[in-house]
Amino acid sequence: MIRAAKTAAAVAALAMTLLTASAAPALGATAPAATADPLAALRGQQPLWHPCASGPDDAAGADLDAAGARCTEVTVPLDYHRPDGRTLSIALSRLPATDPAHRLGTLFYNPGGPGVPARGLALALRQAAPALGARYDIVGMDPRFVGASTPLDCGWPTAGPGAAGPDRLGFDRAAELAKDLAARCAPYRALLPHASTRNTARDLDLVRAVLGEPTIAYLGSSYGSYLGEVYLQLFPDRVGRAVLDAAMDPDRFGPDLTATQGPAMGAALTAWAAWAAGHDDRHHLGATTAEVLASVERVRLAAERAPLAVGTHRVDARALPQVLWTVSAGDDDAAYEEFSALARVLLDAAEGRPARPTALLEAVLTGLASPDTGGYAAAQTAIMCADRAASRDPLAYYRDIQAHRADEPLFGPLTRNLTPCTFWPAEPAEPPTRVRNAVPVLLVGADGDPAATYPGQLSAHRALTGSRLVTLRGAFRHTVYAGLFAPRDTCVDAAVDRYLLDGVLPAHDADCPSPRP
Repeated sequence: MIRAAKTAAAVAALAMTLLTASAAPALGATAPAATADPLAALRGQQPLWHPCASGPDDAAGADLDAAGARCTEVTVPLDYHRPDGRTLSIALSRLPATDPAHRLGTLFYNPGGPGVPARGLALALRQAAPALGARYDIVGMDPRFVGASTPLDCGWPTAGPGAAGPDRLGFDRAAELAKDLAARCAPYRALLPHASTRNTARDLDLVRAVLGEPTIAYLGSSYGSYLGEVYLQLFPDRVGRAVLDAAMDPDRFGPDLTATQGPAMGAALTAWAAWAAGHDDRHHLGATTAEVLASVERVRLAAERAPLAVGTHRVDARALPQVLWTVSAGDDDAAYEEFSALARVLLDAAEGRPARPTALLEAVLTGLASPDTGGYAAAQTAIMCADRAASRDPLAYYRDIQAHRADEPLFGPLTRNLTPCTFWPAEPAEPPTRVRNAVPVLLVGADGDPAATYPGQLSAHRALTGSRLVTLRGAFRHTVYAGLFAPRDTCVDAAVDRYLLDGVLPAHDADCPSPRP
């Protein structure tokens, strides 16, 4: 799944109860003692808290230390069905409540991905929402195989296959790259089935027990919403208050979820085009929405003919949809201004003029050309491959792309393309989690979200029958709370804060007005 981020970050995220069936005791026999908790020893471990900075170059750790955080590691089983087997280390940070006299408890925060480290972003949450930081200890847990937890780095030379391009040759090249990336993870096939969200939710609950918390509060955005959905399903009695920002469809989450995103991305691009048309005096992309979209179409057709020269980079049909995905980074004036400048550079390149990349475009293109440093993309892929099996028929993806060439010419070859999961060297250890429960939970999201599409948010709302949904209308942004990854909205923030701080869940679903008249 592609996760939208704030423009500045556009370059670059359950112990299931183990019961033993027992037969009735034989006549005259003594009933056996209750089965001991197989996780008792792990639940009883004593965390060793220490400074978060790992060395003089660890700026994020230094920031945590300066804010009063402490970090630790908790040992968890690789496979919860074999708790005495191989173990992993889960890294976390804890920022104590700044108003301990009015402390409400511990709030776990997952910013999404999948595969985004949460330790450092716990501080970003406290800075963005100081009222939460006053009343809660905020815990950021790096999921298994992510960040400072036990890593999974397959040594990928690139983050993924990108778009399939305009023809069968481009698709075949993407398939070969996806196959190569999957093969590079084959040495870790013993780990791969256990990278699932179910196991991360189990890890979260084990960490909860180690911290001595009977229940937790939870805030998850983007993929973090799906982690929250799974946790609510597996541990419904362990959550006090939960907020899911940009909720994912729990019945579709997995490697093929992106296939639902093309129309929403097209709508987000059209919304930007309407803005750009009103600012044609600066960017000269077109005086109407249709003219701006025609400019983007000229860029697409030129990139399909030959790579576009942008500074020292070459932007081909594989990379272009990924570059234009940055339109989802925000829908305020600042984000649209930055994206318009990026689009102007691409149009210059498409029409044969010298094209020097903007700072954002330079960062995006450098990121796309870089290896998967630290294994972020490999871990993200491993999580999705372990959550839900993907089709093993590459041509099924090609047929799907072809069927949508007319209605999704720009983003369809990206969102509907195959992933390394098609060739993955391991199968999921468990079936996908079926989320169906009545636990109270607050869902917030934008109806124009290009990544967590609104139909998916509604699916989550139906599955979580105790939920209330607050919708930011007329907004084309991914995540909506506290300005963490998209423009801030005071209406959404008020609903979230009232629930997390005062325990007041809206009586009914509600709308927040469009941020644009």
